[in-house]
Amino acid sequence: MMANDLLPIKQEFVEGLSNISQFWGFPKGMGAIFAALYISPAPMSLDELVAQTGLSKGAISTHVRGLARLGLIHPASHLGDRKDYYSAETDFYRAVRTILNERRNSDFDRAVATARLTLEKLEGAGSADPEQAFLVERIRALKDFFDAIDALVNAISRLDHLGLNTVQTILKILK
Repeated sequence: MMANDLLPIKQEFVEGLSNISQFWGFPKGMGAIFAALYISPAPMSLDELVAQTGLSKGAISTHVRGLARLGLIHPASHLGDRKDYYSAETDFYRAVRTILNERRNSDFDRAVATARLTLEKLEGAGSADPEQAFLVERIRALKDFFDAIDALVNAISRLDHLGLNTVQTILKILK
């Protein structure tokens, strides 16, 4: 396959990852930048990312800061060149842990706290009202779900010390 033949395949990959980034709660542009960097054999500059993704330089700059903060991309340098270059994180376990921890530490924590406080208020009211009993049942189910998700995220975060080979072995056993 010639390099020109790879271009549409690479563009399709970038588009696909830009779409899945929305599933994780990130803008499509962040997914496109990560994808372009991931399939690049060398770190890329902001100008190269503009050419690869079609995003504006301002959007690239904004998304690069967010991706770097999450640890999904890393700054790189070229000797004698003042441009900023970036490469993608290739350890997917680290990337997923980072994303899950970021999500858990912001919106998720607020949702858990809201469910917990609402449940405390409803249970503390001490009424035999059927609507209140219904609300208690629903909010408790949601809180239990949130607690399970939180425990899962904690378990994934602790997998770091096991290493990739151990995690893959565990996954094979579970299949």
